[in-house]
Amino acid sequence: MPKNEKTLMNSIDSELSDAGDPYLLTQAQRDSSPELAWVDSVSRLLDTKFRIPGTNTRYGVDFILGLVPGFGDALSMGFSGVLIATMARHGASPRLVARMLFNVALDTLVGSIPVLGNLFDLYYKANYRNAKLMREYYDDGKHTGSVWPLVIGILVVMGVLFAGSLYLCYRLGVWIWNAIS
Repeated sequence: MPKNEKTLMNSIDSELSDAGDPYLLTQAQRDSSPELAWVDSVSRLLDTKFRIPGTNTRYGVDFILGLVPGFGDALSMGFSGVLIATMARHGASPRLVARMLFNVALDTLVGSIPVLGNLFDLYYKANYRNAKLMREYYDDGKHTGSVWPLVIGILVVMGVLFAGSLYLCYRLGVWIWNAIS
């Protein structure tokens, strides 16, 4: 490999290392608030602390916990809830908190599906996304405003899913009835 390609690869590796994570708090932000620095560190531990050798794919303790059916997902959701509560105590807007809760709910819901959920956890990284949202909120003033459009959107999606579930149950009942009669 030519020298300039090695330099490029070393540069990419350092960007992906723990110290070069572009979506987490800056050192000044970490110094100004020990609790937000803790959120930053724990979100990295949960989602991006380790790298699969020979790839750029990162994973954390959340992925490992997801390998334990039920208990691992519940424990992971608990850690995520503590992170969100800490950010809420530090003035995160209701809209930001709602987006973070949605990320965790989606991660928990899909993460509970065996095998598929683990693969989803490997790439979705809800805590990492929430840390990114936190940084965008504090640095750029994003994710402010009313939470109601987001809540209404979530309720509509949940309503459609509920109606779809009822329809599938009805179809299953009809199929069973026809099979036994």
